[in-house]
Amino acid sequence: MSAFDQLASRLELLLDRVEKLLPAGTPETDWSASAFRWRQPINGVGYLQAVKNPHKVALESLQNVERQKASILRNTAQFVAGRQANNVLLTGARGTGKSTLIKACWNHFADQGLRLIEVDKTDLLHLADIVDLIGERPERFIIFCDDLSFEEGEITYKALKSVLDGSIAAPSDNMLFYATSNRRHLLPQKMRENLDVSYEDGEVRPNDATEEKVSLSERFGLWLSFYPFSQDEYLETARYWVQYLGGEWRDDTEPDALRWYMTRSARSGRVAWQFAKDYVGRQAGSEV
Repeated sequence: MSAFDQLASRLELLLDRVEKLLPAGTPETDWSASAFRWRQPINGVGYLQAVKNPHKVALESLQNVERQKASILRNTAQFVAGRQANNVLLTGARGTGKSTLIKACWNHFADQGLRLIEVDKTDLLHLADIVDLIGERPERFIIFCDDLSFEEGEITYKALKSVLDGSIAAPSDNMLFYATSNRRHLLPQKMRENLDVSYEDGEVRPNDATEEKVSLSERFGLWLSFYPFSQDEYLETARYWVQYLGGEWRDDTEPDALRWYMTRSARSGRVAWQFAKDYVGRQAGSEV
């Protein structure tokens, strides 16, 4: 081997080692997918990761939320058709179907080109990057953030406020923001904020911090409230899921279902679903 060939071989080995040390490039987005997650930036650039096995929920699986279901379906149908529609905030009792309703709504319209992007609360700082990425796409996107609320000192809500309504850039017409939360006002309000007032030229002015915190929720045009189930609603939902999972609703099932929710101190669709899985599993085991 000549000296030139030896040098070329060494350079090639050196380049291979250098390439292994370099950070990976940003993955290409698979736009054929129907659901995505936003992933942390690589080299300062975030990306959309296609969800290989998205959770597809049928609308009929949502029990005792017919009013909320009708409202979000109407709003989403308007959006998919290219008409005016609102960002949606779903608030209220835990386990009553808030996030499940969003997934069911997306699944209902997925064949019409609707796409879902799940964003963690901690990634809201990158929301403007997501909007830039999808702004010129022909599909229509729901950006979904589950369990949205902010604690004292958090600043990521400012990025959300800016994208929803408040930036110099016009909102993208192919994107809506759907969020769930256990509380209506997404930022905590302290009693002292309601008591702090200033007196200017004889006028009483409340603390501006209260207005700042309320203004985030007001950027959602459609609010949907969810409430704890009554006992009858809980039992109706439990019966649905037991039968859906292939079990039999017997004379002793109702007392079992009531004892189950008492151990949780809550009546909700989630508790009914958990009971049904346990009951049907036990029922199948006793028949073996």
